[in-house]
Amino acid sequence: MAETVEVPRSLVASYARGFGEEGRAWIAGLPALAAELLDRWGLERDGAAQSGEASLVLPVLREHGTRAVLKLQMPRQETTAALIGLRAWNGEGMVRLLDHDPESSAMLLERLDTARTLASVEDDDVATGVLAELLARLVSVPAPP
Repeated sequence: MAETVEVPRSLVASYARGFGEEGRAWIAGLPALAAELLDRWGLERDGAAQSGEASLVLPVLREHGTRAVLKLQMPRQETTAALIGLRAWNGEGMVRLLDHDPESSAMLLERLDTARTLASVEDDDVATGVLAELLARLVSVPAPP
C-alpha cells in the first residue's frame, strides 16, 4: 500500500495564489505523484515533508540506504532551467542530480547535511574562503547553451 504524502498548507496556499486553478489541480494530484515516484524509484520516506514557495521536498532513502531527497515542483520553464544547470555542474559546487522524471519534472537529488551550514562557521575569513572555493568550482564549469 502506497504511503500518503501530506502537502504542507503553505505550499497549497502558494500554488493557489500563484497559479490559480492550474496550481490547485497540480497540488491535488501531488500526493498520488509522490507515491508513484516513491514506488517507481524504490524510495523509503526518511523524515517529514518540507516545502518552500514552489516545491515539495521529501527526505528519502534509496534502496541501499543512500540519503536523498525527492523534489516535486510543477513543470515550468524555471524547473527545466534548473535541470540544465544541475546536469552541467554534476555535483561540482552544487547538489547532485541523481535521477529525473521528464514527464513530471520531479528530481531525485543528493541530500545535503543541513546541520553543517556556513552560518555555523564563526571565523569570517574561513567562511569567506569556503564561499570563494565554492564560487571557483561553479565558474570552472562552462555555462550550458
